[in-house]
Amino acid sequence: MAQATLHTARITLVPLSDEHLEHEVELDADPEVMRYLGEARSRAEVEVQHKRRLAAAERVPGLGFWAGFVDGEFVGWWILEPPARADQGPVEGQAELGYRLLRHHWRRGLASEGARELLRHGFEDLGLTRVFAETMAVNAASRATMATIGMRYVRTFHLDFDDPLPGTDLGEVEYAITRDQWRAA
Repeated sequence: MAQATLHTARITLVPLSDEHLEHEVELDADPEVMRYLGEARSRAEVEVQHKRRLAAAERVPGLGFWAGFVDGEFVGWWILEPPARADQGPVEGQAELGYRLLRHHWRRGLASEGARELLRHGFEDLGLTRVFAETMAVNAASRATMATIGMRYVRTFHLDFDDPLPGTDLGEVEYAITRDQWRAA
């Protein structure tokens, strides 16, 4: 199954492709966007990440990155990808949700709107049984988005980083929602 183009009331989510590289460069160059992810990235670093993002769509059919557009304007990207670490559980039946938006599109409900559509797609179209998301414990905005779309706090955990960000000592958090919980909501 190829990655589908998805739609919400305001957002068109298209499978990430090479034509979106310039948007990714703009997104990852903003230090505020990257605040809880690391330093702003150079074009060369984004080009490496772009190849990894494209490869995500090849690992599990239907999963991958989507570029989001509102009225033809790029606003950010969303992702559903298979778990990458052993502590995230089995790949079969679950995926990790993520999102990253250009700063001037923050606080408009777009992150949650796109994320809700990826939950719907994951559970209805792909038959996933569980979707989870992770962020730094101090990232209140992302945690609020996760809660808004019905995800529940699962755990706080600590990872080792070569160059830890401020707040790393408070750990990372995982939120999740199962298909049954999503249906019940």
